Amino acid sequence: MRRALRKAAPYIYILPALFFVGAFLLAPMLYTFYLSFTQYDLMTPPRFIGLDNYRRLLTEPNFLTSLTNTFVWMLGTLLLPVGLGLFIAVVVDRVALAGVFKSVFYIPLTISAVATGLIWTWMYGPDLGVLNTILRAVGLSGWARSWLTEVPTNTLAMIAAWTWKMTGQNMIIFLVGLQAIPKEPVEAVKLEGATEWQTFRYVVFPLLRPMTMVVVTMSLINSLNQFDLIYVMTQGGPYRSSETLAVTMYRESFTMFHMGYGASIAIVLSIIVILLSGSYLRANLKQEGAQ
Repeated sequence: MRRALRKAAPYIYILPALFFVGAFLLAPMLYTFYLSFTQYDLMTPPRFIGLDNYRRLLTEPNFLTSLTNTFVWMLGTLLLPVGLGLFIAVVVDRVALAGVFKSVFYIPLTISAVATGLIWTWMYGPDLGVLNTILRAVGLSGWARSWLTEVPTNTLAMIAAWTWKMTGQNMIIFLVGLQAIPKEPVEAVKLEGATEWQTFRYVVFPLLRPMTMVVVTMSLINSLNQFDLIYVMTQGGPYRSSETLAVTMYRESFTMFHMGYGASIAIVLSIIVILLSGSYLRANLKQEGAQ
């Protein structure tokens, strides 16, 4: 009896975790998948309609605009926060008062996405906004505009706000990677006459591959699922021109009560996240295994 209990003990310990994963992750996921094949408005029971919701996705202009914005958002929030995070980490790693710079760049991450959206909405205000006020003060009044109501400026403006928030997180992760790199290979290539750029490109950056995988994967998932900041700043407007799939899913499900159609958007978004992050991880792990 005791021997059986000892063998079962590890499984007993993970039962609470399995329960929460099943109840709050797997069950809602399966129910969403089921709803995507139904017509459901929260008032009447779900009615099975097969693939009609998915057929609608292919012809719905708002969905196609949202899908395009999602990929623009994904590219912008990958290139800028990740690239700036790496650049700042390399610079901060070599300067005095590194702790001060770490704090300055990390502080925006501690602010919620909703608060970040409110701050940058004020910054982008057409009349009293900080950005337009500065432009007018330096004689660039022609550059002042209504940043959040013009297309594609509104999407680019929100990408800038997200970059301000998330760069610090990427910087910290890259700094951890930089500090873990052994000094010997770096010193060896410098003795061979390599420049700083050559040292970074051929030695430092390849050794940062594990951290780069973490940063890119996290940034990819976070950017595709981002809802709070976009909804606070533009609510997907004007005229749904800045919606991403996450915002469209919310609008269709909880504003228009097209729960089945919203569920189909959620499934498509989940597939995109899984395919992109899985493909990236598999390609990098395969490359590492070949080395």
